[in-house]
Amino acid sequence: MKIIFATGNQNKMKEIRMILQDLGMEILSMKEAGVFLDVEENGTTFEENALIKATAIAELPEVKAMDAVVLADDSGLEIDYLDKAPGIRSARYAGTDTSYDIKNSLILSLLKGVPDEERTARFVCAIGAVFPDGTKEVVRGTMEGRIAYEIAGGNGFGYDPIFYLPEYGCTSAELSPEKKNELSHRGEGLRLMRKVMEEKLCGF
Repeated sequence: MKIIFATGNQNKMKEIRMILQDLGMEILSMKEAGVFLDVEENGTTFEENALIKATAIAELPEVKAMDAVVLADDSGLEIDYLDKAPGIRSARYAGTDTSYDIKNSLILSLLKGVPDEERTARFVCAIGAVFPDGTKEVVRGTMEGRIAYEIAGGNGFGYDPIFYLPEYGCTSAELSPEKKNELSHRGEGLRLMRKVMEEKLCGF
């Protein structure tokens, strides 16, 4: 049995493979599975969007023929001072084609002068699964921190360079990939989903 993860983001695929490698299942991106579908994520929560994406892929005839588990995630950054923005619009914040350097700089400017205690934020990752029998599951992982005062680190991607972890004294982009997977919202979500899959797949 295969896992198809509904993303074309190679950075995500690296994290996903590192965390799920011990399942003993082949893990394919959409492109690797020969699936090309642009899914409109029109839900109002991370969980809804993850399941919308996973369901749309799972219902394709070529995917049904693969007897695969389809996974999809919706993740983003919630900043309490900005009423949890950018939230589910994280990828589209300040424009879909806007670089994360610009997005990160914009957020830092919006929080200029805001003290530590009001810079609280979290990364959220909901992971939805559609199994070959049509059943669906969704889990949520989070990573708590706060918004840094400057961009720092080159190991991560997206908003990692401005997401500060007080207990480690660095941004998530300054963590090693192994440490980031241990701590991250996606890492937590994938570990929770791995447990769900291990229980579910015993029946297949």
